[in-house]
Amino acid sequence: MAQGGMEGPVQFKWSQAILTGATFNPLDGWDYETPDSMVAVEVIHRATAVGLVAVVKSGGLAITQESPVQAGGTAGTIPNRLNTEPETGKGFPSKKLAVFYRNPTGGTITVDGLIIATPIGGARGGFGGGGARRPPPRRRRR
Repeated sequence: MAQGGMEGPVQFKWSQAILTGATFNPLDGWDYETPDSMVAVEVIHRATAVGLVAVVKSGGLAITQESPVQAGGTAGTIPNRLNTEPETGKGFPSKKLAVFYRNPTGGTITVDGLIIATPIGGARGGFGGGGARRPPPRRRRR
């Protein structure tokens, strides 16, 4: 099995109506909510109306600060890179990933989104894939 229990990128999609004053974290209970290794995180989300705000976190560290979610989406339609810029960052080992939505408006707003988590680095913290890193070559004395 690859790092973090992931063989490669994993995705999770959601569509949720959020009532006035309510909050929502779609990753609560997701199989990969707490990765075992470093992961690259991409979140693409879109709301049906203006006013919804979100913060993306890995543990206590914010990947993005609380900010407005792009509006103009259609309920039940998962956004894509062609019309919505992904929010990107790193997820850290043993730190829960979360996408916290908050609806401070006077009406219900639906949010559609997806997260893609991709393992990065070697099994022992190196880069470029599997296993132990090779030490640098030794220089010969002349």
